[in-house]
Amino acid sequence: MRVRWQDRSKVERVEWQSRFMLRAVNWLFFGAWSGLGLAASLRSDRVAYTLGIALCVVNVAQCLVADRHMRAALDQYLGRRPVPRALTVAAAVLGLAALGLIAALTASGSVQDGMVAMPLMFAPMPFVGAYALMVPVRQFVRRAAVGVVVGVALAALLRPSPMGLVIVGSLLALGAAIGLGCYRCSGWTLSVMWESERAREVEARLAVAEERLRFGRDLHDVMGRNLAVVALKSELAVQLARRGRAEDAVAQMIEVQRIAQESQKEVRDVVRGYREADLGAELAGAQGVLSAAGIACTVTGSAAGLPGEAQSALGWVVREATTNVLRHGDAKSCRVELVGGADDVVLTVENDGVGAGVGVDGSGTGTGTGTDGRGSGLAGLRERLAVVDGRLEAGVVRDGVFRVTATVPVASRPTRREPASVEAGR
Repeated sequence: MRVRWQDRSKVERVEWQSRFMLRAVNWLFFGAWSGLGLAASLRSDRVAYTLGIALCVVNVAQCLVADRHMRAALDQYLGRRPVPRALTVAAAVLGLAALGLIAALTASGSVQDGMVAMPLMFAPMPFVGAYALMVPVRQFVRRAAVGVVVGVALAALLRPSPMGLVIVGSLLALGAAIGLGCYRCSGWTLSVMWESERAREVEARLAVAEERLRFGRDLHDVMGRNLAVVALKSELAVQLARRGRAEDAVAQMIEVQRIAQESQKEVRDVVRGYREADLGAELAGAQGVLSAAGIACTVTGSAAGLPGEAQSALGWVVREATTNVLRHGDAKSCRVELVGGADDVVLTVENDGVGAGVGVDGSGTGTGTGTDGRGSGLAGLRERLAVVDGRLEAGVVRDGVFRVTATVPVASRPTRREPASVEAGR
């Protein structure tokens, strides 16, 4: 299943780019080193052309196999699935074949002196790069050292000069070092990013769990004692009624009624405190979170003096809009502005990440998602604002810019009474 680029998270985009670059490295070095070195150094005879073409074919096969080998090795490094043994064997065999052809070119005198160094430096890289992700660094270094020694020993059979052996050893070691530095460092960076992503997810789940525990604890503290008293007084009223002391039983039930009404009020206070969001805290939190994520955030205006209901409703708008700036799009800057007037207060949240589909509802492509009303986030915000007679507007205002505007009246308005059915059910 293909995933659209705008639907990928930031770490998924980085991984895709890293995989693409690691795959491109082999083809780039093949063209710049092995292919260019052969083209500039082959002599004009049939043996040279035959061996040169054979080496180019092997190099191309190395790059094709390395594409799959690298993907599998990176998956193994990230803890997803092991590398098929057949891929490793195929990559190693092709690497040895390339070294053998280079040795044949050198022995037959088919290349000019010195130019064979470029194909020699490339030959081990397609295998070495993926292998660097499969084994620990120390083990890789030891095996690479053994490989360099074996390569120098085989080169000695061709009777080059001592300086030539040094060059051969240096080139093989350089190829191994490039593979280790390029592939291993990329894999390590991706693993750190995924670990950080998982840590953020765990932190979010822990925050939700902690809030649930806090709410449960507060509700238990409020209701536990009162329910125990209600149970005891109800039992006492039953006993009194059975003994014919109706007046005393009625008095106990009146007390039970009073405690139940107080419990209703206390529960409403707990739920109201749980649902309300402090606008000042949300504004400061939005600026801190966005700045930490590398998004330049400016906040203007103050929540001081606003009614509690208006602060709560606007606080949820800030929270939801900030969350979607982080989750969707690739914003570089965000502006949060709070402007108060005699009749109403206007909150504006504007960011330049519309290209990847940031809507308040967390859906769509950023071209109208703020106004169609289909997203649960947008619908929820409108419901909260409707309680305080507020309104919400969201959408693209210009190229690449998405704006959320919430308006809440602050002038005196009649207090809304809750429906009797709701009150009775509390």
